This record gives sequence, C-alpha cells and structure tokens, in this order.
Amino acid sequence: MHSQLSICIFTTEENLTQSLDAYLAGDRYLANSFQSVEGFLKYVLAHKQQLDCLILQSDSALKILSEKLHAEGILLPATILHLEEESIPLDPSPDSGETPTPTPVAGGARNGSKVYPSLFYHTAEVHLWVENLDELPRSIERAIAQFLNLSPSVSLGDRPVANSQTPTNPATQNFLLNQQRRLAEKLRERLGYLGVYYKRNPQRFVRNLSPGERDNFLKQLKADYREIVLYYFADDGTLNQRIDEYVNMAFLSDISVTQIVEIHMELMDDFSKQLKLEGRSEEILLDYRLTLIDIIAHLCEMYRRSIPRES
Repeated sequence: MHSQLSICIFTTEENLTQSLDAYLAGDRYLANSFQSVEGFLKYVLAHKQQLDCLILQSDSALKILSEKLHAEGILLPATILHLEEESIPLDPSPDSGETPTPTPVAGGARNGSKVYPSLFYHTAEVHLWVENLDELPRSIERAIAQFLNLSPSVSLGDRPVANSQTPTNPATQNFLLNQQRRLAEKLRERLGYLGVYYKRNPQRFVRNLSPGERDNFLKQLKADYREIVLYYFADDGTLNQRIDEYVNMAFLSDISVTQIVEIHMELMDDFSKQLKLEGRSEEILLDYRLTLIDIIAHLCEMYRRSIPRES
C-alpha cells in the first residue's frame, strides 16, 4: 500500500526549492515544487483529492494563492515558510488607525524584532522559519494533525475576523468537514496505524489531564482491562474488538507499556487474594500472562508504526 505523503510546494526562491526537495527526499514524501502561481494552482486543482499538505513560502504571492484556493473551495493542511529577510506588514494596515496585536509563530525571530500575521490560509496552518528547516517533517505532521482538528466554526479567510469566528457561507463549513473526512479516511487506508497518529491530542494525554480526570480515566482503563481478562479465554467473538478498542484508547492517551504492566500486576494480585480466600490454586493466573503479552504487542506495534519516520 502506498505510504508516501503527497506534498505540493510553492516558493519563489530556487535555492529554497532545492533545500525543500532535499529535506523531503526519500520514501516518506512525494513532493512537487512550483515557482509560479499558475503552475501551482493548476497542479493543486488537478490533484486536490490526493494532496496531504501544502508548503507555501510567505511572500507577496501568498495572499493571492490563499484567495484563489478559497475561491476554488480548496482547503488543505499547510505549512507556511518564512524567510529571514522578509518583511510583511502586520494586519491591520498602518493607515487603518488600529493597533495590530502581534502573534508569535513557531520558530519566531531570535531577536524578537519581527512579527508575522498569525493567519494566511486558515487557522490550522503551521508556521516555520526557513532557518529551521530541519523541523520541516514535524511541521508537516503538525499541520495535518491541526487540520484534522480544525473546527468548522472558525474564520477561513486571510486574517482573523473581529468579534466573529463563524464563516458566513455554510458551504464552506460543509467543505471543510468533507475534506477532513476524506483526508482522515485516506490516511487510514494508505498509512495504517499512522492515520491514528494524527488524532492524538496532547491535551488529552493522561499526564496532562486534571487530577480528577486522570483518576477517572485510570479507573476506566483498569475496569476495561479486567473485562478483557475475564473474556480472554471465552469464545464469544468479541475479544479482538475489545483489545483493539483498549489499545486505541491507551495510545491516544499516551499510556506507557509500564503502566499497562502495573495494571495487570494489580489485577492479578486482586485475583490472587480472592482465590486464596476461596481456597483455590493461583496457577490459573499464569495463563493470563498471554493477555498482557497480547495487549503489549498490539500497543508497541501501534507506537512503532505510528511515529513518522525521518527522511
């Protein structure tokens, strides 16, 4: 199955194009580069259903590109590249009488002297300074992840909309939802477990939950593991589904293998005490080592296959 990410690049600098091609070389990406607005738009229009991410140089042509893409109803994950020497005015314009509010972007100016607009194409875009191109693979992953979590109730224009975050055209919302569904499904089909990677939200990692949320989640994790143990040797046809759901929940919450082992040991200890009270042998518990091995194998494979490779 084809596992490459399809990337379309627009730059006006030949040296930058060559650098990007070098960073995206290998079997991880399928990249196509353009230095003309017409060539870029023609390619995107023809391949919009296959593209996974756009890489756009932040220059005077970017606003035109953004407007053209919106006019064609094309919304895709995007990484915006900023050149060190570029100087793009903040919005609103100086003669508007309003005071702009600077919004720092990823890889911002080292001396803090330059600030860029926080929104060019859509609110899920990722910004990267060209001097930090070694972070490009991670920026692409972030762009896709943020796009899949992009709410339809946000501004999709070329700048934030004051006092309103809702597009006036319902068709824009429907298009965004359709694009997200298509991209998510494509990632699942083409990339297997990697498609699940983009659903991971660090805010939902167990270590980032509030104490109350963390306690409730761990209780549920333990209860679900107990159910798997109880049904592990039953012939009811639900075991594989239970394990898949459990491992997916653990993966999305960034649960470690060590935590799964601890849950298993605590449960076996509880069962051991119960068996002793009933005067029964504990040897049966040894069979449930297979349960632990099964779940750990699934979880480790998900982590292994989901982490994007560096090209």
